[in-house]
Formats: sequence, C-alpha cells, structure tokens
Amino acid sequence: MALRHRPTTPHHSAQDALRVLETVARHTSGVTETRLARHTGLDRERLTVLLRMLRRESYVEQTADGSYATGEALERLGSAHGREEAARDRLQRTLERLRDSTGAAVCISRYVDGEVSVTQYADSPAAPKVNEWVDFRVSAHATAVGKSLLTQLDHAGRRDHLARHRMARLTSRTITSDKLLLSRLESQPPTVPVLDLQEYAVGTVCAAVPITAGAAVGCLALSLPVEHAHRLRRAADELNRNAAEVLLSLAI
Repeated sequence: MALRHRPTTPHHSAQDALRVLETVARHTSGVTETRLARHTGLDRERLTVLLRMLRRESYVEQTADGSYATGEALERLGSAHGREEAARDRLQRTLERLRDSTGAAVCISRYVDGEVSVTQYADSPAAPKVNEWVDFRVSAHATAVGKSLLTQLDHAGRRDHLARHRMARLTSRTITSDKLLLSRLESQPPTVPVLDLQEYAVGTVCAAVPITAGAAVGCLALSLPVEHAHRLRRAADELNRNAAEVLLSLAI
C-alpha cells in the first residue's frame, strides 16, 4: 500500500505551527513576534492566527514583555515521564472542544495494518456517537471515516481493501459497486470533507476530513442525527478549519 501525495490544508497549518514551536523552543528566554516572523518566514497575519491557536492549546505563553515562550502543555509533552498519557489527555481535550463547537460527536480514526480503527472519540448525551451496528472494519465503503481513509491510499491499496471486505448494502443509499466507489474516491478533493448521508446507518449523517502525517493514514470525523442534517456542512467546515489542532496534537 502506498499513500497518494496530497497534502491538505490542515497538514500545512500543522507544519507551520511546528515551525513556530521549534523556534520558540530554541529561544529559552522568549522570542518576539517580529523575530518569529523572520525566523519562520511566515507573514504576520498567518503567524498571529497560529500563535492564537498555540496559546489556546497552552503550547506557548505570552510573557509580560509581549514575547513568546514555551507553554505548560509543551513542557509536559516534552517530559519523558507520563508523556503518552499527557498526549492522549491533550488530544481528548481538543476533541471535546471540537465536539462542543460543532455540536456533534467527534472521533479520530486510523488505517492500521489494512484495517479501519477508531482510536479516540468525544461524545455526549447531546452529541451521541454513531451506533456501530456493523463493524467499521468491514464497512469502510459506507462510512465517512472509511471513505476518507481510502481516499488517502493509492489505487492498489483501495482495491486491496475492497477485495478483502465485501461491499454489503447497509441502507438503500449504500454504494455497492466497486467501480462507482473507486471513481468517487478518485475524484474526491483532498480539502473537501467526505460525507456519509445515511449510507452506513439510517438516521445518521457523518463527515470526515484527512489528518495524515507522513506515512500514517488518519481522519477526523463527526456524526449527527439525521434531524440535524441541515447542520452537517457547517459542522464539517468547522471540523476542517480545526483539523490542524488535532494533527498538531498527533505530531508533537
């Protein structure tokens, strides 16, 4: 299996944010926004947006003189003791904030050893997660999560997956033609959320965006009851705009 080289907007944002963090970490006594702009090559408007995100996540903090220094979250992640737990907690808080801002259950999924795996999620009674009535590993053809992950594979990787998992009809909207599905996956723009409009489960709509870093195939997704389908595109756009924060949490 090979990845298609299609870097997304969240990928670029996360890469820029990492450059800012690396620069801040090198300046142990603090660094001004002017020097950050010069060292990173980012324009001031772009840098201001990234610094706002990094401060919100506590990766950086602003000192009394207005310069920027390493924040509490980054210091904790940089410690060998409890690093894995700190990273998971940080990611969970990011997912919970996304759940609240989108009004939808949110999850992260990975494509690991040829299978779909939901690795972390944030839901609530007001934002219920999808009822996994059919194992996600065998229903990638019908879910936003699965389709988003498959778009990030090359043609051979997709064919291999579909050869191992029969495309069962789960609802009247499920695509069961591998030719049609492969055509849609091929034409899916990388920066546009993948949608599931009751293809996996009657009564649920979903959206997913890629959060691939390096060789790791992943996606960020949300789900809504069908009575809130009118909110799906707006929620998906919100998810896409904030995917860089999740990708950054995974990359640090």
